[in-house]
Amino acid sequence: MEPSDMMAAVSASLESRTGRRLEDWCGLVEAEARAGRLDPLNQKGVRAWLKEAHALPQNSQWTVADAVARRAGWEPPTLEEHTQAMYSGKKAVLRPLHDAVLAAALTLDGAQAQGRATYIPVVRRTQFAALGPGTRGRLRVGLRFRGPVPDDPRLEAARGFAQATHVIHLAGPDGVPADLAATADSLLPLLRAAWERA
Repeated sequence: MEPSDMMAAVSASLESRTGRRLEDWCGLVEAEARAGRLDPLNQKGVRAWLKEAHALPQNSQWTVADAVARRAGWEPPTLEEHTQAMYSGKKAVLRPLHDAVLAAALTLDGAQAQGRATYIPVVRRTQFAALGPGTRGRLRVGLRFRGPVPDDPRLEAARGFAQATHVIHLAGPDGVPADLAATADSLLPLLRAAWERA
């Protein structure tokens, strides 16, 4: 589900779950902003206030904070802007590898990339893969298996990375592989296994 689709779904059910429409929640936040107690562009601060002052559930917090920020003129970063920000500085060397793996994932029917601040999710109906810079100069490729896990020695159990059940680390101390296409293609059976159940 696209982030905008999820926001729309949460927004549509907000009144039945909270007793207030999205417009009403935005009005409450904007009143706090006019009083100088909240910055409508500080979504983290808005979410914290909604949680503390109103015990609003997490998805509802995100929906209201997003709507308030957009009403104040904020525009969400594009996929390219998210990607550029992730692969700046020392991590820029990983960008070609990221692009090669993402291109391989996007060959799967219906696969789409979305933007996030710390990783790029790849979704079909739901997320099945995620890419992002990892530690020690490596690219993390997260995979979400909803069934049997393929037998591949590169797979490790994921520890809190982007809804992934398993992760593969590419590159590292020896640098980025010379043959990016071959490296990306070697992941296709794993990407396909995750995609089939997404």
